[in-house]
Amino acid sequence: MASFRNLAAGLLLAVALTTAQARADGLFGSLEQRQSDIGDFPLWLDAIERHLRDSLQDGPCGPDQVNPCHLADWLTFLEGLQDKPFESQLDKVNRYANARPYIFDIDLYGVEDYWAIPREFLPVGGDCEDFAITKFFSLRWLGHDTSDMRIVVVQDTNLRVPHAVLSVNAGGGWLILDNQADTVLTAEQIVHYTPVYSINEDAWWLHLPQ
Repeated sequence: MASFRNLAAGLLLAVALTTAQARADGLFGSLEQRQSDIGDFPLWLDAIERHLRDSLQDGPCGPDQVNPCHLADWLTFLEGLQDKPFESQLDKVNRYANARPYIFDIDLYGVEDYWAIPREFLPVGGDCEDFAITKFFSLRWLGHDTSDMRIVVVQDTNLRVPHAVLSVNAGGGWLILDNQADTVLTAEQIVHYTPVYSINEDAWWLHLPQ
């Protein structure tokens, strides 16, 4: 993930220098500027396209097969959440994804940065943005408006590393689904994340310090 984020950081700096206006009520207390073209993020575009083309069907699932049917299990899990309250859905989706192991992209895919979709993530796990992506598509499947969700790339000021989480708009405030916490937190409860950019299917947002 590091190489892509370094590239994105340079892009965001260039945009920041030309940003005339920014909202002062952005995620994690930032100033945020909405940008319309998500074409600058090919890894995210590719993940969206691959997931939308995915049949969400497993291969053979008989008792003699080595790999369980992860997609079937995931869809059964989501079907069981359809009538649950909003907060319960977020909590269970967060915990379901967080049960997977954290593994670096270089170890799984042989590249520094790869954005995995649920088909790829559920059997083996992944790194932070892969957790966020599966949570995003889980809530999308449950009918949540993707305009109310964003994958947020932050700088973790405690660990001094880049990180990614899923944020969900909860009627005026943001809830954070984080692979480092099974409890869903409000953005205000988290003080050690400095947002860099956030993105969904429609747009992306630049985040600047106030």
